[in-house]
Amino acid sequence: MSLFKELKRRNVIRVAAAYIVATWLLLQIVDVLVPILTLPEWVGRFVFLILVVGFPIALIFAWAFELTPEGIKKESEIDRSVSITHQTGRKLDFVIIGILSVALAWFAWDKFVVGTDSDDIVESPLQVAGDDDSQVVSPDAAAEKSVAVLPFVAMSSGPDDEYFADGLTEEILNSLSQLPELLVTARTSAFSFKGQEIPVQEIATALGVRHIVEGSVRKSGDRLRVTAQLIRAEDGFHLWSENYDSTSADTIAVQENIAEQIASALDVVLDERKRRAMHEAGLRDVEAFTLFQKGLELYNRAHGDIDQIDGLRQANVYFESVMERVPSFSRVYMLHSDLFTHILQDHASGTAIGGITEAEIANAYPAAIADYSAAIQHAHNAEVRHVMEMDLAFVSGNWQGLTGRIETALAETSCSVSGNWLSTVADVFGYAGQYHERSMQILSCDPRRSISWFFAARSALLAGDKVEALRLAREGSDIAPGSWLAVILLRTLIASDQFDEANREIENQVTNAGLALVFEALMAAHRGEREPFEQALREYEATEDADPFWILILHAWGGHRDEANAMAASVDAHPFGPVTLVQQAHWCSCGHAWDLEATPKLAALIEDGNLPWPAPSVMSFPLKDW
Repeated sequence: MSLFKELKRRNVIRVAAAYIVATWLLLQIVDVLVPILTLPEWVGRFVFLILVVGFPIALIFAWAFELTPEGIKKESEIDRSVSITHQTGRKLDFVIIGILSVALAWFAWDKFVVGTDSDDIVESPLQVAGDDDSQVVSPDAAAEKSVAVLPFVAMSSGPDDEYFADGLTEEILNSLSQLPELLVTARTSAFSFKGQEIPVQEIATALGVRHIVEGSVRKSGDRLRVTAQLIRAEDGFHLWSENYDSTSADTIAVQENIAEQIASALDVVLDERKRRAMHEAGLRDVEAFTLFQKGLELYNRAHGDIDQIDGLRQANVYFESVMERVPSFSRVYMLHSDLFTHILQDHASGTAIGGITEAEIANAYPAAIADYSAAIQHAHNAEVRHVMEMDLAFVSGNWQGLTGRIETALAETSCSVSGNWLSTVADVFGYAGQYHERSMQILSCDPRRSISWFFAARSALLAGDKVEALRLAREGSDIAPGSWLAVILLRTLIASDQFDEANREIENQVTNAGLALVFEALMAAHRGEREPFEQALREYEATEDADPFWILILHAWGGHRDEANAMAASVDAHPFGPVTLVQQAHWCSCGHAWDLEATPKLAALIEDGNLPWPAPSVMSFPLKDW
């Protein structure tokens, strides 16, 4: 009997065909499940390897054994006159036909349903298109149910009318953000177009959305006229528009109606649970959201335009008024805490703080803890609560179980929740890669905010991906330039040994002489050039803006072990010392910035939390031998 006929009689050929088709189908299923279940990429390769190894084993088994009514027996032990291989073959034929049917259905669905639905396939949420200087998000990357709420135009000129219009806009935005079906551009990016006469198509392309909400507000005494419209960006078609004539007392009802009408126009089905979430998201108090906008303006200016401590103090005056009127508004406590943590960090590191009294310093820690606790108590959803619980545990020194809190916070998907400390804690304690994924989520809905690009680029760098970090830092500098982003661009250029471009950036972009010296010292330390490093360090220490926070880091970069240990020990003795040291380790990004034995409080907390140490290093430091 020929070999082929014998292979056919023993069903080896049928087994091979069934195995190949089943393998293809199984690999397609694994390919889908790996990203959904966030499994490592090696899982797919491992399954493929197992299936390849199993193929010859299956063929050998089919050749050597036969299925009989009494079970599986060796083929050599069976009388061919009573063999039932022909019956088994027919069953295998049905199995092959069944698997082929499923495989063909899968192929057709993947090719003609998923493959043609470009609205739902996003290669990159930040795919940059165009050759001009204003790089923008590709319109192909925009989800179908995506919207940006532009700041409503104040058509009257009362002293608070613009703040009122901004507050009304943010209340609408916050309501829409509660709907999981919608991708809503964050406030910072939407408000970056305030006062600019730009076609909605260009704005939508820049923000990566399909729809734009715009409107106007006119106040005259107690009378209020609000106009709002939802526009489909690709053709400028108005999907919905409405004029509201009412009194200021009806503002909340107007805001709620606008948000619900927009959701309905975008085919979002609203049930009572979603309506309740929309209504509970904002302040629901006209005077409070006006005060909040005033505080928010000062808060943002304190992070770049004006003296930080003084600006945050002024902002907190407004935030405290908001707390009195709406004590259940979680976000205001998060913003209010920023002043106290800056005071604590500056005091712990030895940074001079102008105009701060001893009483304010003594009150800063309990005030920060009270703010975090209130933010958790009044959190309107689990996402806010989880992130703030992580912040509170870190700031309060409750580091036991901190890794679980980090993982829970990183699992959240809301674009509006990032916390105050998540990036620092995640990057330092071994979660830079996971935080990078989270930061890219936030960046996709807030692409015009410079700090969003900063967090994404820094986490990529600390995760070890210098190429991605450099791409993000460069693109972000074109789209949303900012001082923090310039810092991470320089760090990445130096880490990537691109010293010529780094020198040009220092010369052309760094206006602060002290900061320029810090980067010159970093470049010399990375190159292993002792004398240029020491010169830059001496010059920095002689400047009037020399900051002990950075001096400790500079000593670490230069291998000054005793000096770094002495400064770290001093910081560690402060009640806020361990938190400040984690910040310094984050900015050093140099591995062991000091000996952990020099900081017993920090060492104890790291042991309690079973946390990895040291923080990651993103470049070599030849002058440092520990």
